[in-house]
Amino acid sequence: MLEAELKRLEAEYNMFFGGRLPRPPWETRSRVETLVKKLDRTSISNYGERFRFGTLQSRFTAFVELWDRGLRAREEGRPGPFAQPRPAETRAARSEDDRVLHVTTVRDPLREMDKLHQLYDQVVEARKGSGKAPMPFHQFAELVKTQVSSLKGKGKGGDEVALRVSVRSGKLALTAKPLKSKNEK
Repeated sequence: MLEAELKRLEAEYNMFFGGRLPRPPWETRSRVETLVKKLDRTSISNYGERFRFGTLQSRFTAFVELWDRGLRAREEGRPGPFAQPRPAETRAARSEDDRVLHVTTVRDPLREMDKLHQLYDQVVEARKGSGKAPMPFHQFAELVKTQVSSLKGKGKGGDEVALRVSVRSGKLALTAKPLKSKNEK
């Protein structure tokens, strides 16, 4: 009976970690646990039966440790012993989804409004494509101005900043990176 219950418990945990059960099989686990404790307290005189029970008991404790590790990993949001590897085609599709829309260099964003307008147009177009409302131009210009001034203020690189509009994993990203001046090489 213990062997049948242990197989049922193992199948239910496999279904839970596979996503077919909404919650862990706590009832079945407690039933098997009480059965193991009950049999552990009884005296088994037959050597063969005692060996079989010892094997089932050690198998149950090994499974409990494995299941607890899997539950802890799932709660912590990291892959555990039951994590399924992602199919290669979804990884390839995601990398195809990543693309650069526009790149430009800016020294002073307030003096180079034509470049800023081109960059803004790309951002607006990408936001419309994702179903989001466009941000006002003055907010965008202020954001770019603060990014450029903070990078120049840190003293990293030269006086030019590269601005890039890209889509990564379906999300719009605007990145600013200081460029080295020719005499810093």
